[in-house]
Amino acid sequence: MSRLAALAVVAFFVSLPLWMTDQYFLHILIGTGIFTIAAMSLNLLLGYTGQLSLGHVAFFGIGAYTSALVSLGFDVTLFGWTVTLAPKPVWFAFLCGIVMAGLAGWFIGKVSFKVRGAYFVIVTISFAEVVRLVALNWIDLTEGPMALNNIPPVTLWLPWLGEKTFWHKTPNYYLVLVIAVIAFEIIRRLVQSRLGRSLVALRENEPLAMSVGIDVTRSLVVATIVSAAIAGAAGGLYAHYIRIVDPDVFLFIYTVTMVIMVVVGGKGTLWGPVVGGLLFGILPDFLRDMAAPEVQWIIYGVIMIVIVFFLPQGIVPAVNGWLRSLGTAVRGATAAKEDRA
Repeated sequence: MSRLAALAVVAFFVSLPLWMTDQYFLHILIGTGIFTIAAMSLNLLLGYTGQLSLGHVAFFGIGAYTSALVSLGFDVTLFGWTVTLAPKPVWFAFLCGIVMAGLAGWFIGKVSFKVRGAYFVIVTISFAEVVRLVALNWIDLTEGPMALNNIPPVTLWLPWLGEKTFWHKTPNYYLVLVIAVIAFEIIRRLVQSRLGRSLVALRENEPLAMSVGIDVTRSLVVATIVSAAIAGAAGGLYAHYIRIVDPDVFLFIYTVTMVIMVVVGGKGTLWGPVVGGLLFGILPDFLRDMAAPEVQWIIYGVIMIVIVFFLPQGIVPAVNGWLRSLGTAVRGATAAKEDRA
């Protein structure tokens, strides 16, 4: 049933551009999909390892800047050496963004998982701030506050269609959908593997997990690399869709948005970030048409507080609990009817 439900959800989103005529709403869905991918990557750390990363936007920004710079090419002097890179195909630049974000995740994992709790949070926040300052001040490479612009859109060779450039919203929507499905499947396979069970064991009781031979640092570093790489993929999609990247991509509010999506949807569940991402990705634009700007964020905050207060474990765990209760009640009623018969 869960597979059928997943296929039904995917089929719905595949069909959506066929009957959705509002291009602005399609634009909102593309942005929502990008940040949902980033939220799924954060859930791998926050939900399955119990490690709160408040610098996760750094991996998103690294993926965006790397993909943009490789696709545009650059000429920069570093320690007296001039490094020149000619513009590369967008698909290659996109992969470079994923790899660079994964390497950053490896570095942060190696450094920060020697500490826990508040110290880990401080390390991740500091890393994000350092990366933001580099993007802001290394003007020769990143153009600083003037931003990287004219970033080329995604160009792919497609069977029976040849080489296509994704200028319009519909192909970008399908690209984001495909990457989201791939990211979801990667995370699903990881959390259902032996490594995923190790991560959950570390989250629940780290001393006990260590006592049965689980390598704490290795497990957490691998999770961080995968999480950072997926966030880098989201950043690459952002760069080649928006086609402009500036240091504001590292703003702390983006990390807060990802955390809200994960917590409200249900951390430690596969569908939690998807539900939370769709809800809090579309909600601000829905409220924009209903209320004045100063009232929008009040309503937004009230909705979030109400959800967290009444559904402390998140929307997906609450719905799963209701469905289990309903199933138990139906089975009990059926059994009682059979006994009377």
